[in-house]
Amino acid sequence: MLKSGNTILITGGNAGIGQKLAEEFHRRGNNVIITGRREDALKAVADANPGMEWAQLDMQDAAAIEETAKRLTRDYPDLNAVIHNAGIMKAEDMKAAPQSLADAEATVTTNLLGPIRLTQHLLPHLLSRPGAYIVTVSSGLAFVPLSATPTYDATKAAIHNYSVALREQLRGTSIAVHEIVPPAVQTDLMPGHAENPNAMPLDDFIAETMGIIDGDAVPDEICTERVGFLRNAEREGRFAKTLAALNGG
Repeated sequence: MLKSGNTILITGGNAGIGQKLAEEFHRRGNNVIITGRREDALKAVADANPGMEWAQLDMQDAAAIEETAKRLTRDYPDLNAVIHNAGIMKAEDMKAAPQSLADAEATVTTNLLGPIRLTQHLLPHLLSRPGAYIVTVSSGLAFVPLSATPTYDATKAAIHNYSVALREQLRGTSIAVHEIVPPAVQTDLMPGHAENPNAMPLDDFIAETMGIIDGDAVPDEICTERVGFLRNAEREGRFAKTLAALNGG
């Protein structure tokens, strides 16, 4: 899977998990195109990785997603993979009055509608490629929610189910659908999260994830050992205990 010689579009490739994945795939001999909202950050990553391409894209902008998909499939006819990594995570105090919907709406638009829209616009092109990949990035919180981030949890649960359904629809085509399921990882997804001692170091997460991707038989769900605590909680009959442990109960 995506070992070398592919052309890969990675959203949110200017920081965190997206940047590290982009650098690893680039180092393995793939043509990598990263997107993000901040032009300066995109340029910095591309300049540090000669040959890497970039395109500015706001995943909340439906028109920009459509235009970018058309432009990239035109400019990169060998494009055969997309990794839907871009996302935002906001704490929400549902007891606050008045409760603003702005953060919740932005989270749904970025984390859920963004990947759906981009997939829809890329599908005709990807179906024309002899071997293509759609890779989503969900979260262990798709399976056991963190109470402080209810909308984020909901979008990641939706992305998981979207991935499962999309995989079934595309079975028998040239497109394989995989889902990366991260645990808590030390990134700047939320303020202070990069220093969270309970989160998995970013380099460790990338090394383990790429080890799975480099394997001969890549599973539908790409899970590090650490995320099993959340991913397998319900099937192992410990959902309530895990929910309480995660949320300090």
